[in-house]
Amino acid sequence: MFTKWTTAPFRSTLPSPSGRGAGVRESSDAGNCGKLDKSSMKLLAGVLLALVLAACGDTGPKFQLTDITGADFARDVRLTDHNGKPRTLAEFKGKVVVVFFGYTHCPDVCPVTMSELATVASELGKDAVRMQVLFITVDPGRDTPEVLARYVPAFNPSFLGLYGDAEATARTGKEFKVFFQKQPAPGGGYSVDHSAGTYIYDTAGRIRLFGSYGQGAAKMLADIQTLLAQANDAGTAPAK
Repeated sequence: MFTKWTTAPFRSTLPSPSGRGAGVRESSDAGNCGKLDKSSMKLLAGVLLALVLAACGDTGPKFQLTDITGADFARDVRLTDHNGKPRTLAEFKGKVVVVFFGYTHCPDVCPVTMSELATVASELGKDAVRMQVLFITVDPGRDTPEVLARYVPAFNPSFLGLYGDAEATARTGKEFKVFFQKQPAPGGGYSVDHSAGTYIYDTAGRIRLFGSYGQGAAKMLADIQTLLAQANDAGTAPAK
Protein backbone atom coordinates (compact mmCIF):
# COMPACT_ATOMS: atom_id res chain seq x y z
CA MET A 1 0.00 0.00 0.00
CA PHE A 2 1.39 3.37 -0.91
CA THR A 3 -0.38 6.66 -0.40
CA LYS A 4 -0.85 8.48 -3.70
CA TRP A 5 0.14 12.08 -4.14
CA THR A 6 -1.28 14.62 -6.56
CA THR A 7 0.20 17.60 -8.31
CA ALA A 8 -1.66 20.50 -9.88
CA PRO A 9 -2.03 20.07 -13.65
CA PHE A 10 0.01 22.31 -15.91
CA ARG A 11 -2.02 24.93 -17.72
CA SER A 12 -0.75 27.05 -20.60
CA THR A 13 -2.19 30.45 -21.43
CA LEU A 14 -2.71 31.27 -25.12
CA PRO A 15 -4.20 34.33 -26.86
CA SER A 16 -8.00 34.42 -26.89
CA PRO A 17 -9.81 33.42 -30.10
CA SER A 18 -10.78 37.02 -30.70
CA GLY A 19 -7.18 38.09 -30.42
CA ARG A 20 -8.01 41.22 -28.42
CA GLY A 21 -4.98 42.37 -26.56
CA ALA A 22 -2.81 39.88 -28.41
CA GLY A 23 -2.17 41.76 -31.67
CA VAL A 24 -4.91 40.03 -33.72
CA ARG A 25 -7.27 42.65 -35.13
CA GLU A 26 -10.88 42.10 -36.06
CA SER A 27 -12.15 43.94 -39.12
CA SER A 28 -15.62 45.34 -39.78
CA ASP A 29 -15.12 44.57 -43.47
CA ALA A 30 -16.78 41.21 -44.13
CA GLY A 31 -14.46 40.68 -47.08
CA ASN A 32 -11.45 40.85 -44.78
CA CYS A 33 -12.98 38.65 -42.08
CA GLY A 34 -10.35 36.32 -40.62
CA LYS A 35 -7.38 38.05 -42.32
CA LEU A 36 -4.40 39.11 -40.22
CA ASP A 37 -2.05 42.04 -40.69
CA LYS A 38 1.72 41.50 -40.77
CA SER A 39 2.27 42.09 -37.05
CA SER A 40 -0.52 39.66 -36.20
CA MET A 41 0.92 37.03 -38.52
CA LYS A 42 4.32 37.41 -36.87
CA LEU A 43 2.75 36.98 -33.44
CA LEU A 44 0.83 33.90 -34.56
CA ALA A 45 3.99 32.44 -36.07
CA GLY A 46 5.82 33.08 -32.81
CA VAL A 47 3.11 31.39 -30.76
CA LEU A 48 3.10 28.37 -33.06
CA LEU A 49 6.88 28.14 -32.90
CA ALA A 50 6.80 28.30 -29.10
CA LEU A 51 4.23 25.51 -29.01
CA VAL A 52 6.34 23.34 -31.30
CA LEU A 53 9.45 23.94 -29.23
CA ALA A 54 7.57 23.19 -26.01
CA ALA A 55 6.27 19.94 -27.43
CA CYS A 56 9.46 18.78 -29.12
CA GLY A 57 12.25 20.53 -27.30
CA ASP A 58 11.94 19.03 -23.80
CA THR A 59 15.53 18.59 -22.67
CA GLY A 60 14.71 17.30 -19.18
CA PRO A 61 15.92 13.88 -18.05
CA LYS A 62 13.91 10.81 -18.99
CA PHE A 63 13.64 8.67 -15.87
CA GLN A 64 12.62 5.03 -15.70
CA LEU A 65 11.29 5.29 -12.16
CA THR A 66 8.45 7.63 -11.13
CA ASP A 67 9.48 11.28 -11.21
CA ILE A 68 8.20 13.03 -8.06
CA THR A 69 10.35 16.16 -8.33
CA GLY A 70 8.80 18.93 -6.24
CA ALA A 71 6.80 16.60 -3.98
CA ASP A 72 5.82 18.17 -0.65
CA PHE A 73 6.73 15.11 1.43
CA ALA A 74 9.88 13.09 2.22
CA ARG A 75 11.59 16.38 3.02
CA ASP A 76 13.92 15.25 5.79
CA VAL A 77 15.06 12.50 8.14
CA ARG A 78 16.09 12.99 11.75
CA LEU A 79 17.19 9.61 13.06
CA THR A 80 20.29 7.86 14.41
CA ASP A 81 22.52 5.56 12.38
CA HIS A 82 23.70 2.13 13.50
CA ASN A 83 26.97 3.68 14.69
CA GLY A 84 25.11 5.96 17.10
CA LYS A 85 25.47 9.15 15.06
CA PRO A 86 22.45 11.46 14.60
CA ARG A 87 21.68 11.91 10.90
CA THR A 88 19.72 14.24 8.61
CA LEU A 89 19.43 14.27 4.82
CA ALA A 90 21.35 17.55 4.61
CA GLU A 91 24.55 15.76 5.69
CA PHE A 92 24.59 13.79 2.45
CA LYS A 93 24.37 16.66 -0.04
CA GLY A 94 26.76 15.99 -2.88
CA LYS A 95 25.59 12.38 -3.05
CA VAL A 96 22.57 10.67 -4.55
CA VAL A 97 20.66 9.42 -1.49
CA VAL A 98 18.48 6.31 -1.60
CA VAL A 99 16.02 5.78 1.26
CA PHE A 100 14.26 2.48 1.90
CA PHE A 101 11.95 1.53 4.80
CA GLY A 102 12.06 -2.04 6.06
CA TYR A 103 13.06 -4.29 8.94
CA THR A 104 15.68 -6.95 9.49
CA HIS A 105 13.22 -9.81 10.08
CA CYS A 106 11.56 -9.14 6.72
CA PRO A 107 11.52 -12.44 4.80
CA ASP A 108 11.50 -11.21 1.20
CA VAL A 109 10.88 -7.61 0.11
CA CYS A 110 13.63 -6.03 2.23
CA PRO A 111 16.50 -8.40 1.41
CA VAL A 112 15.52 -8.36 -2.27
CA THR A 113 15.54 -4.55 -2.43
CA MET A 114 18.77 -4.27 -0.44
CA SER A 115 20.41 -6.83 -2.71
CA GLU A 116 19.31 -4.81 -5.73
CA LEU A 117 20.85 -1.69 -4.21
CA ALA A 118 24.05 -3.63 -3.56
CA THR A 119 24.06 -4.53 -7.25
CA VAL A 120 23.61 -0.85 -8.14
CA ALA A 121 26.57 0.09 -5.95
CA SER A 122 28.69 -2.60 -7.60
CA GLU A 123 27.72 -1.48 -11.11
CA LEU A 124 28.49 2.16 -10.31
CA GLY A 125 32.12 1.24 -9.74
CA LYS A 126 34.15 4.23 -8.56
CA ASP A 127 30.98 6.37 -8.57
CA ALA A 128 29.55 4.22 -5.76
CA VAL A 129 31.09 6.67 -3.28
CA ARG A 130 28.64 9.24 -4.65
CA MET A 131 25.60 7.22 -3.56
CA GLN A 132 24.38 6.78 0.01
CA VAL A 133 21.79 4.13 0.89
CA LEU A 134 19.78 4.68 4.09
CA PHE A 135 17.79 1.73 5.47
CA ILE A 136 15.16 3.05 7.91
CA THR A 137 13.76 0.41 10.22
CA VAL A 138 10.02 0.27 10.87
CA ASP A 139 10.67 -2.20 13.72
CA PRO A 140 12.85 -0.30 16.21
CA GLY A 141 11.81 -2.65 19.04
CA ARG A 142 13.83 -5.50 17.53
CA ASP A 143 16.17 -3.63 15.20
CA THR A 144 18.65 -2.37 17.75
CA PRO A 145 21.83 -0.57 16.64
CA GLU A 146 23.73 -3.85 17.05
CA VAL A 147 21.25 -5.74 14.85
CA LEU A 148 21.28 -3.02 12.18
CA ALA A 149 25.08 -2.90 12.28
CA ARG A 150 25.21 -6.59 11.38
CA TYR A 151 22.40 -6.56 8.83
CA VAL A 152 22.73 -3.39 6.73
CA PRO A 153 26.48 -3.29 5.97
CA ALA A 154 26.31 -6.97 5.00
CA PHE A 155 24.83 -5.78 1.69
CA ASN A 156 27.45 -3.06 1.25
CA PRO A 157 29.82 -1.59 3.85
CA SER A 158 28.77 1.98 2.96
CA PHE A 159 25.06 1.41 3.61
CA LEU A 160 23.67 2.88 6.82
CA GLY A 161 20.85 1.63 9.02
CA LEU A 162 18.76 4.32 10.72
CA TYR A 163 16.51 3.98 13.75
CA GLY A 164 14.53 6.04 16.22
CA ASP A 165 12.13 5.48 19.07
CA ALA A 166 8.49 4.67 18.34
CA GLU A 167 7.54 8.35 18.12
CA ALA A 168 10.41 9.27 15.77
CA THR A 169 9.71 6.23 13.60
CA ALA A 170 6.03 7.14 13.31
CA ARG A 171 6.87 10.76 12.53
CA THR A 172 9.33 9.74 9.80
CA GLY A 173 6.86 7.29 8.31
CA LYS A 174 4.22 10.01 8.17
CA GLU A 175 6.64 12.41 6.47
CA PHE A 176 7.33 9.82 3.76
CA LYS A 177 3.70 8.65 3.55
CA VAL A 178 4.86 5.17 4.52
CA PHE A 179 2.41 2.68 6.01
CA PHE A 180 3.58 0.08 8.53
CA GLN A 181 1.72 -2.08 11.02
CA LYS A 182 2.56 -5.07 13.19
CA GLN A 183 0.79 -8.33 12.39
CA PRO A 184 0.69 -11.21 14.94
CA ALA A 185 2.43 -14.31 13.61
CA PRO A 186 1.15 -17.88 14.16
CA GLY A 187 2.86 -19.38 17.16
CA GLY A 188 3.86 -16.03 18.61
CA GLY A 189 5.95 -13.09 17.54
CA TYR A 190 4.96 -10.72 14.77
CA SER A 191 5.74 -9.52 11.29
CA VAL A 192 5.42 -5.97 9.99
CA ASP A 193 3.32 -5.02 7.00
CA HIS A 194 4.90 -1.97 5.37
CA SER A 195 5.06 0.08 2.20
CA ALA A 196 7.72 -1.22 -0.14
CA GLY A 197 9.21 1.61 -2.13
CA THR A 198 12.48 3.44 -2.68
CA TYR A 199 12.98 7.21 -2.50
CA ILE A 200 15.85 8.77 -4.42
CA TYR A 201 17.33 12.27 -3.93
CA ASP A 202 19.67 14.16 -6.22
CA THR A 203 23.03 15.54 -5.12
CA ALA A 204 21.41 18.85 -4.17
CA GLY A 205 19.22 17.05 -1.61
CA ARG A 206 15.98 17.30 -3.60
CA ILE A 207 13.53 14.42 -3.74
CA ARG A 208 13.39 13.27 -7.37
CA LEU A 209 12.23 9.68 -7.77
CA PHE A 210 10.09 6.93 -6.30
CA GLY A 211 10.63 3.31 -7.22
CA SER A 212 7.92 0.81 -6.37
CA TYR A 213 8.92 -2.69 -5.35
CA GLY A 214 9.98 -4.93 -8.21
CA GLN A 215 11.35 -2.22 -10.52
CA GLY A 216 14.72 -3.92 -10.42
CA ALA A 217 18.36 -2.87 -10.13
CA ALA A 218 18.75 -1.90 -13.80
CA LYS A 219 16.17 0.90 -13.66
CA MET A 220 17.52 2.26 -10.38
CA LEU A 221 21.06 2.16 -11.76
CA ALA A 222 20.10 4.01 -14.95
CA ASP A 223 18.28 6.78 -13.05
CA ILE A 224 21.03 7.19 -10.46
CA GLN A 225 23.57 7.49 -13.26
CA THR A 226 21.36 10.16 -14.83
CA LEU A 227 21.28 12.13 -11.57
CA LEU A 228 25.06 11.84 -11.21
CA ALA A 229 25.52 13.02 -14.79
CA GLN A 230 23.26 16.01 -14.07
CA ALA A 231 25.46 16.85 -11.08
CA ASN A 232 28.54 16.68 -13.29
CA ASP A 233 26.96 19.00 -15.86
CA ALA A 234 25.98 21.44 -13.11
CA GLY A 235 29.48 21.37 -11.66
CA THR A 236 28.34 19.99 -8.31
CA ALA A 237 31.38 18.88 -6.33
CA PRO A 238 31.18 15.22 -5.24
CA ALA A 239 30.82 14.71 -1.50
CA LYS A 240 33.84 13.30 0.28
